[in-house]
Amino acid sequence: MDKRTQELLDRTFLFSCSMIKFLYPLSKDQLPSHLVSQLVRSATAIGANYEEAQAAESKRDFAHKIAIVCKECRETHYWLRIFVEFVDADRKVGLTEFIKEVTEFKKIFTSIRLSSQSK
Repeated sequence: MDKRTQELLDRTFLFSCSMIKFLYPLSKDQLPSHLVSQLVRSATAIGANYEEAQAAESKRDFAHKIAIVCKECRETHYWLRIFVEFVDADRKVGLTEFIKEVTEFKKIFTSIRLSSQSK
């Protein structure tokens, strides 16, 4: 595994952990727990599916798994935008940082997907 792949695996793992830590108090205080669960599922699926892509059985399988990662990034971005509308100002700052990160993930994984499909 190359260095960039490992760095992205680590980055998506940290994103998942940070998201869980950030959202846990919201499930009790500010937002319905099923919405929090939905965001946790999509946010953690980014790293989980990228991890799974590392064990792809073929180039086609890899491209398919990366496409799933791209979809999870889009879904996470959607939920984060909804959350921004309903949380207090202090929490919006944190959500804005998550939106920046998932936007970068969307760009990175779209690039990986396009590259893997052209090979």
